[in-house]
Amino acid sequence: MGTNKIHMIMPIGMNHGWGICGRYLTEELSKLCDIELITGEFSMNDVQNEMEFNHLNALRKKQNPLFSDDEELEYPVIQAIRGITMEPWYQTYRSPFRVGYTFFESDTIAPEAIDHAKAHFDFIVAGSSWCERILNEFGFENTRTIIQGIDPLLFHPNDTAKTLYEDKFVIFSGGKLELRKGQDLVIRAFKIMQDKYPDVMLVNLWYNHWTQSMESMALSPHIRFDMPKGDYIKAVHHLLSVNGIDTDRVITLPPKQNHELSAIYKNTDIGLFPNRCEGGTNLVLMEYMACGKPVIASYSSGHKDILSDRNSVPIKSMRPFVVQNQDNSILYTWDDPDLDEIISALEWAYWHRDKIKPIGGTAGEDLSHQTWACSAEAFYNVICGPSSKHNPVADPIDHKRQEAPALYKEQEHPPVKDPEKFLYDILHSQTGQGPITLRDMMKKLRDHCGEFSRTEAILHMMEALVIESTERRGW
Repeated sequence: MGTNKIHMIMPIGMNHGWGICGRYLTEELSKLCDIELITGEFSMNDVQNEMEFNHLNALRKKQNPLFSDDEELEYPVIQAIRGITMEPWYQTYRSPFRVGYTFFESDTIAPEAIDHAKAHFDFIVAGSSWCERILNEFGFENTRTIIQGIDPLLFHPNDTAKTLYEDKFVIFSGGKLELRKGQDLVIRAFKIMQDKYPDVMLVNLWYNHWTQSMESMALSPHIRFDMPKGDYIKAVHHLLSVNGIDTDRVITLPPKQNHELSAIYKNTDIGLFPNRCEGGTNLVLMEYMACGKPVIASYSSGHKDILSDRNSVPIKSMRPFVVQNQDNSILYTWDDPDLDEIISALEWAYWHRDKIKPIGGTAGEDLSHQTWACSAEAFYNVICGPSSKHNPVADPIDHKRQEAPALYKEQEHPPVKDPEKFLYDILHSQTGQGPITLRDMMKKLRDHCGEFSRTEAILHMMEALVIESTERRGW
């Protein structure tokens, strides 16, 4: 693909968030430009697909510079950032343009962390608008939000009907077991529901590789945290039992690969995500919604980039939840969802199963547009797009056109000098023929004005719509 190239520095895997993110972004970016992958060791078991494993392995830099001091790379870099310290995932590299990708769950950033960010990165992409706002407030201004994506081949709203537990009301709760994810609220709310309704079940996918974060549950004001060592499923059931949960009505799942999840989601009725803070947009939430399933979820932090009143049952009543260090100093302040509102939402969903299905349908439609391909294109535009702070290389569509001119030759038309008038005329030509969709308008503009980027096409459409709407109203 010519000189257009990006160094991708992220972990690869399928059973943790960063690994999934690294895998999909690398694969999708490789469709837009040359990629050289710099990462730690990964195996076929980490990818769970032999074809994709070989593809990723072929993108890997043959002489791995992970442990070389002050390595200089020839092309722009995209590298994962380790939490709130703003340190690079692996190490510092010299590069023409260094882009970091970050997710963190703190509402404060230490001055030294901002210094690290400025030393290691020229530009930072945040996994949520909440995360970007915190970065800006504490002094790092070269930012943009790009949310994670979903794999539409795995997570889609087709065939959403349950084939198991059809006579039960099945609540799903996912995410690693820790205070931040709010499973203590799930346990309390489910206790109320199970005591009132004999057909309620809980399916949980809570496995946590990190003991320290799991033990943060001891700070919960809602449950008694007693989780013995040893067998994971027995330990979770012990935790549930000491908090009054009938474990005969609970399915506790062991760790699952990403491709196994949609079949689980399909056989549940509603997802419950009362998370206290999300630096990203909560990949489990996104994938669950993409399957056309309704959710009850906290409307705060990164969740706000995904949830609406149409595609979810948002929990909006919050109070501050202060997390303190051992010396009683404040580490961070999260949003604590109101337990009574969670229970009320579950009750409403239980009695209105016909109404939550359309909510799930809207969720599936909304999330079908939030793919990893979209995330990758946004990253590409940060580095190579017309508005990039790095030297622009090419718009993705122009770049593909250079690769395959025959594909576009059939669509060649004389250039349109006035795009707004062109679209305005299209609108008027539809009189008596029914409405024209925005998608069709965009296609017509792109067919006739191929040199325009997608963003420019949308802006021209908006201007044409304003002109046409103004004339109709006689303004």
